[in-house]
Amino acid sequence: MILPQLLWRFARHRDDPEFYRMQAEDAIRWLASRGVGIGPGLSVLDLGCGHGVFGGALRDRGCAVTFADESNALLDRFRGEPFKPIDLDRDDVGTLGTYDLVICSNVFEHLSQPRRFLREAHRLLKPGGRLYLSWTNWLSPWGGHEFSPWHYLGPRLGPRIHDALGKPRFHKPGVNLFVTHIGRTLGWIAADGTLATEARAPRYYTELGFLLALPVVRECLAWNCALLLRRKD
Repeated sequence: MILPQLLWRFARHRDDPEFYRMQAEDAIRWLASRGVGIGPGLSVLDLGCGHGVFGGALRDRGCAVTFADESNALLDRFRGEPFKPIDLDRDDVGTLGTYDLVICSNVFEHLSQPRRFLREAHRLLKPGGRLYLSWTNWLSPWGGHEFSPWHYLGPRLGPRIHDALGKPRFHKPGVNLFVTHIGRTLGWIAADGTLATEARAPRYYTELGFLLALPVVRECLAWNCALLLRRKD
């Protein structure tokens, strides 16, 4: 369980590159435990890569990594790596190519059209390819991001109360942060029929994967939902 270490790191250093490296390393261990062959020969797309820390950790293991995001904000040590610009709410994902593994970490809750992405995601995968989808669901303790826990009062009232306390806020519900639910997302995946769910767990305590099988409970107790999805052939 990596959650205590992440909370300690965030309290002392906020979300610095080491914070995201810890997240990435833990997620890679989980992927490997689920049968994903991490290493040379695996083509990877780090989708919504941000500074490229997750993709960089896979590159360090020998994977062939392509980075993609709206703009190139990669750390200097990744600047020479393949990068493709993409707006997931508007652009055609088909322009990105196909991969053995697509990483989409902490992006889903920032999409205004999350179901559109799920419907199109299979086009990014080679036959038998997998998608690692991880995001902060709205009712989790961190659902409102920096205005948590006020998000439990709703996407309108919660931010207002946070703002009244005089604290800065980057995320705006309905603009760059959207209400997402685990159950609804799993329902979309099942209904669309292009992806199969191989594994699911609370990202930062994957040992408690059974929580994701409990409707309602999972919405509040999963700090971040992690899904391993496979393209249906």
